[in-house]
Amino acid sequence: MVFFSTAIFLCKAQCSSTSEFSNFASCTNLAVLNSTLYWNYNISSNKVEIAFRQSGIYNYSTWIAWAINPTSIGMIGAQAFVAHPRSDGRLIAYTSSITSRETILEQGKLSFPVYGVSAIYANNSITIFATLMFSSRTSVVNHVWQRGPISMDNVPGFHSHSKDNLQSYGTLNFLSGETRGEERFMVMKKIHGGLNVIGWGIMLPLGVVIARYIKVFKTTDSAWFHIHVICQSLGYIVGIMGWTTGLNLGVQLSGFNQKAHGYIGICLFSLATAQTLFFFRPKELKYRKYWNIIHICIGYGTIILSISNVFIGINILKPGKKWKEAYISILALLGAVSVLPEIGTACYSYFSRKTKNLETTDGASPFNS
Repeated sequence: MVFFSTAIFLCKAQCSSTSEFSNFASCTNLAVLNSTLYWNYNISSNKVEIAFRQSGIYNYSTWIAWAINPTSIGMIGAQAFVAHPRSDGRLIAYTSSITSRETILEQGKLSFPVYGVSAIYANNSITIFATLMFSSRTSVVNHVWQRGPISMDNVPGFHSHSKDNLQSYGTLNFLSGETRGEERFMVMKKIHGGLNVIGWGIMLPLGVVIARYIKVFKTTDSAWFHIHVICQSLGYIVGIMGWTTGLNLGVQLSGFNQKAHGYIGICLFSLATAQTLFFFRPKELKYRKYWNIIHICIGYGTIILSISNVFIGINILKPGKKWKEAYISILALLGAVSVLPEIGTACYSYFSRKTKNLETTDGASPFNS
């Protein structure tokens, strides 16, 4: 690597630099996948010399990659530098432009000029070297790094979806050396998860419990219905807030690949929105029967999907075992609370029918004729 004598370096090394990387002015340990990035940044020419090193590679059938994404955050649109061994034992390095989630890391040109792409394998580590040149002064970039398996025919396979693999992205400031990783989106992810748990996962089931177990008591009159509507409306509003937050995350994180979670979310929104149309119940009894059937089917379908999607979301976010246990405890509490009202409503209905039958019998006796 050639040191740019005209460059102005404003950052200090943030990682230990060995002799083989002593000609790099800056470096940073990346958050996951045992990765380190070294660089020299030339302000006047907009050139950057980089060395991307990934250690802990004990199986010599692994590809590594480091990429800059000029258009978004995440995988899609990333301009990647790739290195991996071939079946003949040679280590190759090349560039690859990622256009979709199904893109195989094939050799191709990038959206900016690159020079001197090479790689070495030593001490159970693969290091990629390259020089980049930007068309304009760009000191802050979105970057992503990754690793995965190599097939027998030298084709890079898809990386795993472990927590580290899903968190290997962030921003890098070539001037200050500041790096910001996946944690910049953790707040938004937690808001998304929290709103969905409260809205879809708690408020909607609670509204069903209210409708099922309170309305049988005549003393409540129509109060149960108003409480049910308020509870479901709040759950719907909070759930929609969580859903839109998730859509925003999906747009910003181009590599987001949780199709099942997203599709269930769309179904939830559609069913919950359709359910709001059933707020106005038909007054004629012959139509009320069909209204009740559809309303109940959509309602229970929404509850099942919402609880399922909450668990899927927890597995994606991986907030910690205690959060999953807390939600299971809430569901268990709702289930336990439902047992007593189930018994109570059954007893209440039984004695109400018995009392009514006695009154009917008394009304038909000779003494009242």
